[in-house]
Amino acid sequence: MSEVPAAKPKASLLRWALWGAGAFGVAAVLYIIAQAVSNPTSDGDLKTLARGEMGKLTIPAQASVVPAASLTGADGKPVRLGAFRGKVVVVNLWATWCGPCVIEMPTLAKLALAYQGKPLEVVAISIDRGDDVDKARQFIAQHAPLKFYHDPTMKLPFSLTPPALGMPTTIIYGKDGVEKGRLSGGADWSGADAKALLDKVLAES
Repeated sequence: MSEVPAAKPKASLLRWALWGAGAFGVAAVLYIIAQAVSNPTSDGDLKTLARGEMGKLTIPAQASVVPAASLTGADGKPVRLGAFRGKVVVVNLWATWCGPCVIEMPTLAKLALAYQGKPLEVVAISIDRGDDVDKARQFIAQHAPLKFYHDPTMKLPFSLTPPALGMPTTIIYGKDGVEKGRLSGGADWSGADAKALLDKVLAES
């Protein structure tokens, strides 16, 4: 008879232990969810959005900032990419002799138009030489609201980490001036694939 009362405290302790373990598990799950919401892994998330026209997007293995190479604006005055800090910057390296560059430029113009009024800048940089510079200037003038930028020394492609070895190359920088991803080759920058990607960068920069 004396053994029956002793079993009740043990059963009660077991129930409390199981309840405590369950509560701890729920708290742990809630903590993980909260961390995922407040600290998103932008690089991983960005890669999952690299679909369709953005399928060739690559995420940098190490963070690299906007290069210090100097450009020339439409007025002939020097411009530095660092001047766009505080905006998401879509840098497009192109030339008039590059067929895919010419084909995709209207889509970059549509992208710039769609994001007017938002902290996003499309910077198309010509690497043309000689008489082709005037040709490039006239070409960009046909694709408002894009502005004409020129790399007179052709140093910018080689200032990137890693260097851009082909045209066109498009690099996406966050508002902090750090590269978020790049795409080598032509693409349609006016569609839903590009919008989903850039909206993500805008939200997380």
